[in-house]
Amino acid sequence: MAKDDKTKEKNEKESKHQQEIQLNQESNVVEEEEDEARSFEELGLDPRLIRALNKKETSIAEPTPIQRVAIPLIFQGKDVVARAKTGSGKTLAYLLPLLQKLFSTTDSNRKKLSPSAFILVPSGELCQQVYKEVSWLIDSCKVQLKVVQLTSNMPASDMRNALAGPPDILVSTPSCVAKSLSVGVLKSEAVNDSLEILVLDEADLLLSFGYEEDLKTLSALVPRRCQCLLMSATSSADVDKLKKLILHNPYVLTLPEVEGVKDEVIPKNVQQFWVSCGDRDKLVHILALLKLDLVQKKVLIFTNAIDMSFRLKLFLEKFGIKSAVLNAELPQNSRLHILEEFNAGLFDYLIATDDRETKEKEKANEGSLAETRKSKKQAKQDSEFGVVRGIDFKNVHTVINYDMPLSTNGYVHRIGRTGRAYSTGASVSLVSPDEMEILEEIKSFLGDDENNELNVISPYPLLTKNAVESLRYRAEDTAKSVTKIAVREARAQDLRNEILNSEKLKAHFEVNPRDLDLLKHDKVLSKKPPAPHLSDVPDYLLDATTKEASKMVRLARAAMGNNNSARRQGPKRNFRKSKDPLKSFSAEGPSRGRKGGMKREGKDGDDSHKRKKKKFV
Repeated sequence: MAKDDKTKEKNEKESKHQQEIQLNQESNVVEEEEDEARSFEELGLDPRLIRALNKKETSIAEPTPIQRVAIPLIFQGKDVVARAKTGSGKTLAYLLPLLQKLFSTTDSNRKKLSPSAFILVPSGELCQQVYKEVSWLIDSCKVQLKVVQLTSNMPASDMRNALAGPPDILVSTPSCVAKSLSVGVLKSEAVNDSLEILVLDEADLLLSFGYEEDLKTLSALVPRRCQCLLMSATSSADVDKLKKLILHNPYVLTLPEVEGVKDEVIPKNVQQFWVSCGDRDKLVHILALLKLDLVQKKVLIFTNAIDMSFRLKLFLEKFGIKSAVLNAELPQNSRLHILEEFNAGLFDYLIATDDRETKEKEKANEGSLAETRKSKKQAKQDSEFGVVRGIDFKNVHTVINYDMPLSTNGYVHRIGRTGRAYSTGASVSLVSPDEMEILEEIKSFLGDDENNELNVISPYPLLTKNAVESLRYRAEDTAKSVTKIAVREARAQDLRNEILNSEKLKAHFEVNPRDLDLLKHDKVLSKKPPAPHLSDVPDYLLDATTKEASKMVRLARAAMGNNNSARRQGPKRNFRKSKDPLKSFSAEGPSRGRKGGMKREGKDGDDSHKRKKKKFV
């Protein structure tokens, strides 16, 4: 009996230490939550931060469910593990209380020899995004806080300059922090004395990106008093491993969209569709979707290989559809600028290569020396780049899986690029017979049940067989011209161009940021110009159903105000209008009488400005 009592006490202690708070989004529970804290003011947020949130492009007036519970706990100094889907507001859930805590300790921070807060992220792209968000909040609040970011290609001298001062907040990948410690830019004793808050963002990716040793190095320096926050979209063994490695008695906040309720893994505001087609027919199917205007723009297209991305880009170019390619081969500066252009609406189609799962599978199966040699010949890729996670794609209305992901997690994270911040979105997956098995796995995971007529992923109703067949001859004929040699040359050319843009023009763009508008990433890579007749689809090829579907999509786009064409043409139009000021100079004054005003006449009835003109001549 005594032994049982001891076991009970031990279990009770463990349950107190490992406190789990479930955030349920069902109506009755949300109402109770809102009664407790409806606004940021009631959460105790600083008025300066509230004003900053209201100034954002999309004003943020109400906290999201994860923010309602996480912010008060972080204010109390608790360690927190927050698991919630992409776009649920996890970044602000830790940034707002972190900044408010630093507002009150600014004076004492001046005596410190190392940053007070570390924000560690898995990729350079996410590092840039978090850095921008923190910088914007600090500038909007007009407080004397300094934030810096460390990147993987930084020399030790640049790191030393960045960390001079020191800054209050450091945004970095774990490998950069480890490098700073190894070269002596960051001192172990200083980190141990100064560190107050440590944030691990996208924690489920940190170990899979190969940062385990770096995090172990850092964990030895984290003082016991340091508050640790761990943000993740999914629960995994890696997250549990990190939790044990760094956190102390954390509160675990879990939104049911991620854990427990399967049909909310992907939010209901995102419609999911699939199209059955052979592997060779995928080109004609995606052509029909894009060329016949059967999907909402902007469109993010996922492939599983870089070569396939360029093949698709070259193929679409032939039909006058411009797109850009995003992959791990490109320099980081180029990747960031591609994202900025896409987010600004300068082009509508982005082809992203999601090859991390494919590489992991190849590594697992790798056994022969030939495969190893083959992999060495490939261009060097950024191991810190992950297109599916940690990148803030804005206003993506449609995600197209040209190649199906290799796992259900991959599918969930891809679809998470649309429907962010509770806006509407859609996904269309092109599924070949070889990919039916993974589709069935995804359906089962999402709770798709044919017997109960609950179809989470439905056949795409707007794409008819007639629409596909009307373009088949053109598509198959054009696809023959997109050879492996053409793909290889286009890939090499694009990489050369982007390296040139990234390195040689970096200093120029720092001085002349507006010139970035002239640098386009959706340029045509084909050596031969596209045939003019392929740009338009003749009316006689389209059946009435397809015409109606296309019209419906256009009307929906107009209703949403999703028309970026004017913004795209803006810089061009202004550029053309700007003339040489010497050539446009006129000795005549502005003619006010042209718009119905009174004309001033001389004594002889002639127009006075004519006499002036003669005199100048």
